[in-house]
Amino acid sequence: MKNSLMALGAALMLGGVASAQKVAFEEYDLDNGMHVILHKDTSAPTVITSVMYHVGAKDEQPDRTGFAHFFEHLLFEGTQNIKRGEWFKIVTSNGGVNNANTTEDRTYYYEVFPSNSLELGLWMESERLRHPVINQIGVDTQNEVVKEEKRLRYDNSPYGQLLPEVKKHMFKNHPYRWTTIGSMEHLDAAKLEEFQAFNKKFYVPNNAVLVVAGDIDIPQAKKWIQQYFGSIPKGAPVTRQTYTEEPITQTINASFEDPNIQIPMVVAAYRTPSMKTRDARVLDLISTILSDGKSSRLYKKIVDDQKKALQVGAFNYSQEDYGTYILYGLPQAPATSEDLLAEVDAEIVKLQTELISEKEYQKLMNKYENDYVNKNSSVEGIADNLATYYMLYKDVNLINTEIEMYRSITREEIRDIAKKYLNPNQRLVLNYVPAKDKAQN
Repeated sequence: MKNSLMALGAALMLGGVASAQKVAFEEYDLDNGMHVILHKDTSAPTVITSVMYHVGAKDEQPDRTGFAHFFEHLLFEGTQNIKRGEWFKIVTSNGGVNNANTTEDRTYYYEVFPSNSLELGLWMESERLRHPVINQIGVDTQNEVVKEEKRLRYDNSPYGQLLPEVKKHMFKNHPYRWTTIGSMEHLDAAKLEEFQAFNKKFYVPNNAVLVVAGDIDIPQAKKWIQQYFGSIPKGAPVTRQTYTEEPITQTINASFEDPNIQIPMVVAAYRTPSMKTRDARVLDLISTILSDGKSSRLYKKIVDDQKKALQVGAFNYSQEDYGTYILYGLPQAPATSEDLLAEVDAEIVKLQTELISEKEYQKLMNKYENDYVNKNSSVEGIADNLATYYMLYKDVNLINTEIEMYRSITREEIRDIAKKYLNPNQRLVLNYVPAKDKAQN
């Protein structure tokens, strides 16, 4: 089985390359409001059935955080027609793989099967939507699974509290202030009826997009989609509250002690606009200029030349409503966190006052061209992108046109956006340090 799965993965990677430059797709709605996107690629005998639900951590209540991520696990427990513990057995026994993931904005489930198992994949995803079994034994089982995941990824992982600490200081009103994994106390306190109500509210056809991609016969796929999904009742419209954050106008200073580390980290974080905006895409380019690879500005200057940092980086954490631009560094003695932040700020000032060179700009564009091809080089990646562009951007064809948006960004815009968002009075400075008792040992 291991060899067959490896072969399947290789076929997927090879199969999508030919269509990476232009992704053809068809989209339509079922009567119950479910959006459907079909993408045909016959270069490999594989298919992907995936469903993205417009529900994430931001849709939770402040005293019941972690529900969306919890459902990522819970909805593998079984259905009325798939016995508990049988989901993964069915997938693997038919030569497939599956997984799911959750963000603040959405939850995504998918299966990859040989193309002759398309009907099976559609039936399984329709079962997850139509007939999930949400009972106490499933909740109790997954509660322990999620607790272990939290221990591994956050509580006992070096720098595992970095993102939670940044989020809680950057957002005061918006649900982005808590982590996707949420609070274990909230999950422990939740009653079974609360989980069932969450499922009834968000896991409905009119809050979902179904993507079927790969070696498919489109007329047959449509028949099966209608057969398995068409009769699922439409849910009540999902209404969402709008949250507004006041601008940050003076530096927020904070610190956090982590018992899992020995080397401090300094973090500078800036609140930025929605990932749907042009400004957010310019910030993506700025991240690449500053810290993508060993030839990037921050790495070359601070790590290689000055040897003031063991590691330094920048990334634009883009989300549907707001984003967070994060710069971080691990100082190398005798340099301090303050020294490191001063060097990072100097590079930002350069971006704010000087145009990047034509050579650096061309290198940047070449990288984004390459990234674009890679993003659409597998059928699995294409399915994920199709779902994301529909659900979060409301424009599926961005899978083909977003690269043009990046190409149209000018050197002047890069300078101006750096000047607009990356200023000392608009940020959080977090000193992330070893716990005192740990540092003394």
